[in-house]
Amino acid sequence: MKIVDLTEEHLDLYLLCLEDWSDEMKSAGDHKRCWYEHAKDEGLRVKLALDDAGTVGGMIQYGPIETSFADGHDLHIVYCIWVHGYKEGRGNFQGQGMGKALLQAAEEDSRQLGAMGLAAWGISVPVWMKASWFRKQGYVKADKQGMQVLLWKPFTEEAEPPRWIRQRKSPEPVSGQVTVAAFKAGWCQAQNVSFERARRAAEAFDDRVVFEEIDTNNRETFLEWGISDGLYIDGKQIRTGPPPTDEKLHALIAKRLKKL
Repeated sequence: MKIVDLTEEHLDLYLLCLEDWSDEMKSAGDHKRCWYEHAKDEGLRVKLALDDAGTVGGMIQYGPIETSFADGHDLHIVYCIWVHGYKEGRGNFQGQGMGKALLQAAEEDSRQLGAMGLAAWGISVPVWMKASWFRKQGYVKADKQGMQVLLWKPFTEEAEPPRWIRQRKSPEPVSGQVTVAAFKAGWCQAQNVSFERARRAAEAFDDRVVFEEIDTNNRETFLEWGISDGLYIDGKQIRTGPPPTDEKLHALIAKRLKKL
């Protein structure tokens, strides 16, 4: 395989998280493109893994932790690493070492850019971005918040461990209306799908349902709330992993309307 930097040739594919066959990914709006255009000027790096035939099978995106959802200094952080694993589209590339090769390339690149370590987030249950996988690559836990584990690999003895930025406040219900508050950073297409579905669901009702967009690609806005991506209906958090269906969101809003 070969690890390469992202170029214009594969930009659209990257923005769809390699799932150019997926109508779901195409329904996520242009939020990731907007985030990318902003983040690349702040040090975002993207690398792709190609198989021997030159087909893109994996990707990693990472950059300075100071502009991310975690707190730290002189570190880089992995936003996500993804090796295409579906039969649809380009097929299953998992189990071939692409993920490990991408992470090693990001580590080396981060070292050369002067970072004192590389951080990553993982889930403590065996799903996507497994914390256990990062541990096998030499990463250790720095912080934990629910099922989300913040891990890191220091490059120098002077490096300080990263920490999660905790939630500081939550959206509050407003009397006489149903408020659908959607937080959107833009870097994660799955969260962008949730955002767009929530917006469409809210717009299907009358003006008693108010959709509130909170753009956390703005650093000050993110720090004000301590929420990067999230969805709340009348102050109650809605699980967005995996993205809730249009039908579920419509039903949740309708249920709240009946209580007005």
